[in-house]
Amino acid sequence: MLQRLFRFLAKDIAMDLGTANTLLYTRADGIVINEPSVVAIDVHKNTVLAVGAGAKEFLGRAPQRIRVVRPMKDGVIADFDVTREMISYFVSKAISGLRLVKPSMVICIPTGITQVEKKAVVDSAILAGAADVALVEEPMAAALGADLPIHEPLGNMVLDIGGGTSEVAVITLSGVANAQSVRVAGDAMNAAVQRYMRDVFRMELGDNTAENVKKILGCAVPMPNAPSLEVSGKDIVQGTPSVVTVSEGHIREALREPVQAILHAVLRTLEKTQPELSADIYRNGMLMAGGGSLLKGLDKFLSRETRLKVFVDKEPLTTVLRGTARAMLDRRMYRNIFIN
Repeated sequence: MLQRLFRFLAKDIAMDLGTANTLLYTRADGIVINEPSVVAIDVHKNTVLAVGAGAKEFLGRAPQRIRVVRPMKDGVIADFDVTREMISYFVSKAISGLRLVKPSMVICIPTGITQVEKKAVVDSAILAGAADVALVEEPMAAALGADLPIHEPLGNMVLDIGGGTSEVAVITLSGVANAQSVRVAGDAMNAAVQRYMRDVFRMELGDNTAENVKKILGCAVPMPNAPSLEVSGKDIVQGTPSVVTVSEGHIREALREPVQAILHAVLRTLEKTQPELSADIYRNGMLMAGGGSLLKGLDKFLSRETRLKVFVDKEPLTTVLRGTARAMLDRRMYRNIFIN
């Protein structure tokens, strides 16, 4: 009886702990956190100044006494202590008021990470105040969030493009039959834009500016009537502020390499897929989720190269979190998808 009372008082949390953004879902309030995975630290006092959206504004603009950290890299924890601080902040923000019982958490993770990296995720959540932590692989969570029939003996193909990793998986009978994980996703696209601007225009761009350019002009196939954009940065020859006009064609060329890397991950997954599951995928198509799936024309490009039907989830930025939340809300029904 007492144990059931504690369970009633506890706040269950589903978390998408992403390289670019962290999202939290609670049983009572739904999606309560959707903020950048960024922390600003006062290096003199060793204290946290800002977390999330407030900290992201400091990127490229902070004085020497402030260190701006993105503690997640390529889908895994790069700075354990800062990640713990970030999770603790988001959990406290999600669960306001008196907390009588520690929350139980379900967190999604990339398919390709090691046991050590999995342990780091669990340990950071426990130290941040979680009572227990269950893990779900991101493609499985995406399939669940998009209402694919994961329990049935049918092949469902999922491509989740996040900030740090792109995850491709074939799912059947509540398990991953075959998967590929490449550390090429939204961040790699931003970096590709920065490299292109440096090589072609001799201009250095900040992280936030590169991301904005990608969102406005980024595409995987030629887009008719696409606008041009004036981009501000620093001339790397003169060291002075500079402005250049950039077209959709420039940024499409800049993104060619990361787009090809994602395509190759999809093709490798298809090559290793069993014939019966391949037939299912041909009939059902491939689901795309994650922020990277919003790159204009990427679905058309992948469909052309794979000859599959490719469809983007209706709300790709929250697909993984919605699936993680469903697993949290009914752990008994989805017990087979937890990997720890």
